[in-house]
Amino acid sequence: MNPELKQSVMGKVQGALMLNIAYIGITNGLLDKLAELNGASAVELAKAAGVDEAYTVRWCDSAYAFELLDETNGKFVLTETGNAFRPDVTDSLMPFAVHSVLSTHMADRAAELMASGERPGEAVLGERKMVLPWFGPMLASMFGPFLEQHILPNVPAYKDVDGRQGLAVDLGCGNGWYLRKMAQKFPHMRCIGLDGFDENINQATAAAKKDGVADRVSFQVGDIHKFNINEPVDLIAMNRALHHVWDQKENVFRILSEHLRPGGYAVIWEPNWPADRSALRDPGRRAMAFQNLGEHIQGNHFLNPPEVVAAFESVGMEAEVFLFGDDKEMVIVGKKV
Repeated sequence: MNPELKQSVMGKVQGALMLNIAYIGITNGLLDKLAELNGASAVELAKAAGVDEAYTVRWCDSAYAFELLDETNGKFVLTETGNAFRPDVTDSLMPFAVHSVLSTHMADRAAELMASGERPGEAVLGERKMVLPWFGPMLASMFGPFLEQHILPNVPAYKDVDGRQGLAVDLGCGNGWYLRKMAQKFPHMRCIGLDGFDENINQATAAAKKDGVADRVSFQVGDIHKFNINEPVDLIAMNRALHHVWDQKENVFRILSEHLRPGGYAVIWEPNWPADRSALRDPGRRAMAFQNLGEHIQGNHFLNPPEVVAAFESVGMEAEVFLFGDDKEMVIVGKKV
């Protein structure tokens, strides 16, 4: 075997192990608690975080080995790398740790289901009880700044709806990060988020209060098939959610059109699946290829612009395509005429 190849793979394995250790520290509050204490022994950390002492001792050893922690006089402190994984720091590395563990779960399920062809659907995300509460924060950290910096200023539909003091609805809102960013940017919008998970609704409601937008942003359990908004809507957003219901696209686009007032918009944000397979070798798209395997487990697949444009046109809506992030992200706006 090529020694350089083996060494390269071993380095990637160690990187994955470091992400796993960071994930344990994130989900149990160990990183934040160490920052709060400004250093602690493993015993002190366990007591402060309310977790088992023996597990914490061994986690501290692992985190020290991978340079997430330093140790002086029996006290562990965060290194620069360890601090960067704390969920609330600017440009947090938290999403990489959560995504790594979720990806391992999806790989295991794909390996298990490969022979039978079974596709258990969305429930697969709920099979890891430690991951689910972090799914929304992971997406918020990964995509919130991109939404704020690139999409909101460059898609005219948002400004138009804000100007008419309109109502925006986010279908599959998760922890509400999309609507909260939108409400902060456009102060005249009213916003309602619908999601099927109680955990997400609870997170979203608390976060809206924290962000000071709860007077204009609310959340409730529901989805596109339980669309119980009792007034015409100016903007319906589906943020990385359309591919989850693509097998029902005829009904989905009918519902979008029926609930929009004339001149209203459906704003679809999706990963842009490339027409040419060779594009998947781009380092920025490699993760997309693996994620599409995970989407298959859930009964989904990633989409490309012509598919979505055709679906809008099938219900008489005009469609405009916006590409971002070196064409890796697509926003397709359908307008009800």
